[in-house]
Amino acid sequence: QVQLVESGGGSVQAGGSLRLSCSVSGYTASNYCQAWFRQAPGKEREWVATIDRTDNTGYRDAVKGRFTISRDNAKNTLYLQMNSLQPEDTAMYYCAAPRGAGYCSVSSTHYNYWGQGTQVTVSS
Repeated sequence: QVQLVESGGGSVQAGGSLRLSCSVSGYTASNYCQAWFRQAPGKEREWVATIDRTDNTGYRDAVKGRFTISRDNAKNTLYLQMNSLQPEDTAMYYCAAPRGAGYCSVSSTHYNYWGQGTQVTVSS
């Protein structure tokens, strides 16, 4: 059974940092794409960052230069380091993975497995 469990969310002031973690069980995550998405109240879920099976990464423009996606293969854990956080980064953050795909997509429909989410709140 595949499980993704996020942690590391919290409340910070603008300019602060957080590191999100996504612990994966049930499959070897490094063989496949993994992604972070976020959803703010009243808004659609949007992709934040992706890392494919060859460790190529992608970021939405709004977080480029501030967020870094990475993973620890030995721990089967995905990370999202978030620096210079802004109020507009406030959202529930989710990790996601597709079933059996090494390539990534910015569309949420590409992903079959989702974590329960971790809340990030940034105050001005």
